[in-house]
Amino acid sequence: MIRSIILALVLVVLSMPAFAVEPGEMLKDPALEARARELSKEVRCLVCQNQSIDDSNAGLAKDLRVILRERLVAGDSDSEIKTFLVERYGDFVLLKPPVKAETLFLWYGPFAIGVLGAIGVAVFLLRRRDGGGDEAVPMPLSDDERKRIDALMSEQDRKA
Repeated sequence: MIRSIILALVLVVLSMPAFAVEPGEMLKDPALEARARELSKEVRCLVCQNQSIDDSNAGLAKDLRVILRERLVAGDSDSEIKTFLVERYGDFVLLKPPVKAETLFLWYGPFAIGVLGAIGVAVFLLRRRDGGGDEAVPMPLSDDERKRIDALMSEQDRKA
């Protein structure tokens, strides 16, 4: 019973979102802090790669949160801050990078890989259903080969 309660508490704690923003990083102006939190959710942690800097505890994520807040205090707009980060770190720093020639693989690569995999599986299954298609048809035996086999078989019968 106690184990079940402890397990349930651990699961609840682990399932809660990890807010990595430290109190010292927070801005005094609630409106600016709200903007900072929204922007941080759109910026990728370059260490974790699949977390926003709002959720990441990595050192680089903290540095990016500080830079973002400094730019907000300086009066930059959201788009100016994103442009600044993209110029510094590339389009990959955004969790939703823009669709352009350099980011086509980021957007359509997984889809293309899935389609190619599905085609490969379909080809495999079709060949398997048709009996392979690549199997060689055995050539009929010549008269000499047939005589040789008959001789070997009769020799085997004599030994048995």
